[in-house]
Amino acid sequence: MPSDSGRVVCVTGAAGYIASWIVKLLLEKGYTVRGTVRNPDDPKNNHLRELEGAKERLTLCKADLLDYQSLRQAIDGCDGVFHTASPVTDDPEQMVEPAVIGTKNVINAAAEAKVRRVVFTSSIGAVHMDPNRHPDKVVDETCWSDLDFCKNTKNWYCYGKAVAEQTAWEEAKAKGVDLVVITPVLVLGPLLQNTVNASVLHILKYLTGSAKTYANSVQAYVHVKDVALAHILLFETPSASGRYLCAESVLHRGEVVEILAKFFPEYPIPTKCSDETKPRAKPYKFSNQKLKDLGLEFTPVKQCLYETVKSLQEKGHLPLPTQENDEPLTIIRS
Repeated sequence: MPSDSGRVVCVTGAAGYIASWIVKLLLEKGYTVRGTVRNPDDPKNNHLRELEGAKERLTLCKADLLDYQSLRQAIDGCDGVFHTASPVTDDPEQMVEPAVIGTKNVINAAAEAKVRRVVFTSSIGAVHMDPNRHPDKVVDETCWSDLDFCKNTKNWYCYGKAVAEQTAWEEAKAKGVDLVVITPVLVLGPLLQNTVNASVLHILKYLTGSAKTYANSVQAYVHVKDVALAHILLFETPSASGRYLCAESVLHRGEVVEILAKFFPEYPIPTKCSDETKPRAKPYKFSNQKLKDLGLEFTPVKQCLYETVKSLQEKGHLPLPTQENDEPLTIIRS
């Protein structure tokens, strides 16, 4: 990828899991970054200030998704915007309205500031929630979640992400903004922030003993660094357009716990499925070809899981075992 060093870009929700990695990689590439956070003085943002290049080229801006003027000030003079900020909740009042209004505000502020491109972080939640999709249909960028199904099942996170992305496309078209969207699946990998986010908690529960069983379900996974790289790749590639599904593998939860148990047998990882009466859920098929065509190489899911656990240990969220299984992990890319 060519470096666009010297350019000024804005990253909304900069202290988040994915956003922190985007900020880190942008700084490494020589960008000047404005990161929006609710309170720049909050100690939970300290990990951003410690990044290489942060002292010289990172400014944390106080902004709120529902406060248009604060976003306008942060985005003014920027060449591009990475809009990652979004609530992560199943409370409809806290999820839907902030996600939609916040997206409108970011797109409108970007239009006023005449930014070159907006990269919008959507979610697999906006893509795959469709009970009528045939099991053999490949999940790709043409797929959208069924909004009625999301509402009826009270899956407000997926509903909010889908409506927010639709809003982004509508606003971008109306305002003439060059918009590219990335839809990551469940994101794992090393934490830069000190807190445990929702997606990493999905793995942590299998290691602490809080989960006694695993669900008879499947999940798609991707490495957080790959997601951050994909954001920057979409910003820097003039020909990039539309949506990009960001996924490496689909695993059954049983496969996840097997991998974890192999690398970390010292933890109380569950071995029993919570629902053994039904047939084992089959992984769905997906295509990540659009990102591969741009040159992105995905980190294998086994390495992703391994690095997630090592990071949880290093951050103090997991007790270090007395006899640590610390054999080096060798991954050969196919």
